[in-house]
Amino acid sequence: MKRIILPIIACLALSACHTPTGGTDYTRYVNPFIGTGGHGHTFPGAVVPHGMIQPSPDTRIDGWDACSGYHYSDSLINGFTQSHLSGTGCADYGDFLLMPTVGNQVIDNQIDTLQNRPFASGFSHEDEIAVPGYYSAFLKRYGIKAEITSTERAAIYRFTYPKSDNAGLILDMDYSIQNQTNLDMKIEVLGDSAIRAYKMTKYWAFDQQLSMYAKFSKPFACNVITDTIIDSKGEKYERCKALLKFPEMSDGEQLFVKVGISAVDWNGAEKNLLSEIPDWDFEKVKDKAHDKWNKYLSTIDITSDDADDKTIFYTAMYHAAISPNLFMDVDGRYLGMDRKVHQGDVSKPVYTVFSLWDTHRALHPLLTIIDPKLNNDFINSLLLKYDEGGLLPMWELAGNYTATMTGYHAVSLMADAVTKGIEDFDITKAYNSGCRSAICDTTGIVTPELVKLALMPKSKEYKNTLGYIPWDKEHESVAKGLEYAYNDWCISLLANAAGDSVGAKEYQNKGLAYKQYFDPVTRFMRGKDENGKWHEPFNPRSSNHREDDYCEGTAWQWTWFVPHDVDGLINLMGGRKQFTEKLDSLFTADSALEGELVSADISGLIGQYAHGNEPSHHILHLYNYAGEPWKTQELVDKVLKEQYRNDIDGLSGNEDCGQMSAWYILNSLGFYQVCPGKPIYSIGRPWFPHATVNLPGSGKIEIDVKNFSKKNKYIKSVKLNGKELDKPFFNHSDIKDGAVFEYEMTAMPKKN
Repeated sequence: MKRIILPIIACLALSACHTPTGGTDYTRYVNPFIGTGGHGHTFPGAVVPHGMIQPSPDTRIDGWDACSGYHYSDSLINGFTQSHLSGTGCADYGDFLLMPTVGNQVIDNQIDTLQNRPFASGFSHEDEIAVPGYYSAFLKRYGIKAEITSTERAAIYRFTYPKSDNAGLILDMDYSIQNQTNLDMKIEVLGDSAIRAYKMTKYWAFDQQLSMYAKFSKPFACNVITDTIIDSKGEKYERCKALLKFPEMSDGEQLFVKVGISAVDWNGAEKNLLSEIPDWDFEKVKDKAHDKWNKYLSTIDITSDDADDKTIFYTAMYHAAISPNLFMDVDGRYLGMDRKVHQGDVSKPVYTVFSLWDTHRALHPLLTIIDPKLNNDFINSLLLKYDEGGLLPMWELAGNYTATMTGYHAVSLMADAVTKGIEDFDITKAYNSGCRSAICDTTGIVTPELVKLALMPKSKEYKNTLGYIPWDKEHESVAKGLEYAYNDWCISLLANAAGDSVGAKEYQNKGLAYKQYFDPVTRFMRGKDENGKWHEPFNPRSSNHREDDYCEGTAWQWTWFVPHDVDGLINLMGGRKQFTEKLDSLFTADSALEGELVSADISGLIGQYAHGNEPSHHILHLYNYAGEPWKTQELVDKVLKEQYRNDIDGLSGNEDCGQMSAWYILNSLGFYQVCPGKPIYSIGRPWFPHATVNLPGSGKIEIDVKNFSKKNKYIKSVKLNGKELDKPFFNHSDIKDGAVFEYEMTAMPKKN
């Protein structure tokens, strides 16, 4: 595996040029290239925390590893687009491609090339720099140095040209990641120094619309191309591009391009740009972006002599703050789930990109500690989307229901906030919205019919009538059933908070539906048909991606998804001894996978445990519930050591909008929340000799580790606020206002 030596050195050199406002410059520990190789699906572009705009280089168009538009193994850059997804397993975005040029602007025959436009340029990673809020690359074909920095809603590019009397720039509107269906494209040239544009695509998001306003520091002549060409398959392809030409450039002359975006309209894009980048001071914008990142990263201060460990940790912090993304303009307008423009309140921001199947597990629990206000803002955005669209989102993108993945995990976020006593939202509405998600009813949902059917699968009807989901009626029946049981249990917590004791009892009972899927003979969660017969033949290593009884996993991984009732699962297994024996076998089983189409998401295998995908993320901590905490410590140590690296392929699976990173952050601090909704943390293995979590206000969580070393992976004792713990658990109330942990480590497991 190639190490990223040169870019990291460049990053350190660049950050050293800027003096932080005070204290440590945490940004110098971030390596945005982590996850840009392998299947991490991250991008290295210049963003600010939770920003609306994500300007970044695009190096490929097609394939699973094009989800973010960038892959480290590529050698050509197509240009720079303004919207990207971080670490997802599906693609979208890649809007408004900009490419500076010198010489003839070649645009023909592009659609017959799988990965690159004909105007793409070679580049070298040796000339590439990425730090939080800044990106730079040298475009060899044109001899142009490209630099980007950004604010929340706007970006500024600095292109340094060689001497040329044929300098230009291409705005490619019909470009998109994975060749999305372009429903509408418009370009309007405003004099000789500005362009505005509008685009609507249909892909993962059925109605993904975005407007752009771009201002140029030099006057241009512009030729707009709007035509239809025929590709090699004989199919029509609509083109929409602007070809700009500039007056003669002297050697080293710089062209600045400012870009604002808006999901509302191009007037909103212009307002966003002029409000956030009123002048041409690139360095000022870059410094402000740096300071925003440094302030956020300083939330957690770790001590370590291992440079790679510090880079892995702060890059995880970085990735955990890219999404959800701001979705409201500076004037408070935003595009609602009803596809209408609404006037909102800028003090109550609206967000998008909610990968809830992933992020409910660790990202949102992390936020309940370090930024509960932001977490409440996210929850209020989800409730607003419920008001406008008629249903809580499963996976929301650009104001669209995508109906991707399973479950209705928005209820997990709300239940977790309620049980931690940090909620700042309408509890009655939260409860009602949860109940709406738990039934099969498509009425009143503002989305295309096909999306409605995916949002409201018949599986919800079966779980409410039969009490389980028959495998012969619905794909992913076991995964859906287990997730619905957990989600319904979360709704019971909301019912209690809303004062509905009858509803609480009803949903508490529905939370026990996981027992329907447990086969006491094989001791796996299995599918059964409408008549109650187990699905045969049965192979716990079998996977047929999205068309079997599980979701991106096997029976080995999904059998353990009962986070809300681990004691109940232990009883089903026959008691602690049998439970731990079964759990042991998960980590020692043959890692081979079988099936017609094995899910690529099943990765990061230790036996049949798959850390590269989310259903496994809580499993390591189940040993604590079974009375063998040293095994949790041992396995957390193994995952921290082996599956997170300071490398382009440094993640064992998709980053998934911060979930993979949030798991690392919490576990490296020494604890993890197995069940969002139960305000209890399970102790693992602290990865640093000292850490300080700076809570909102003046509180701090101090973590001190005695006898620390990488060899001493077992815990001898833990004191919390001076009191020694006799169990490997503590409550959120113990830390919400500040706490002091004192760990003592040892090389030998403590088994009593």
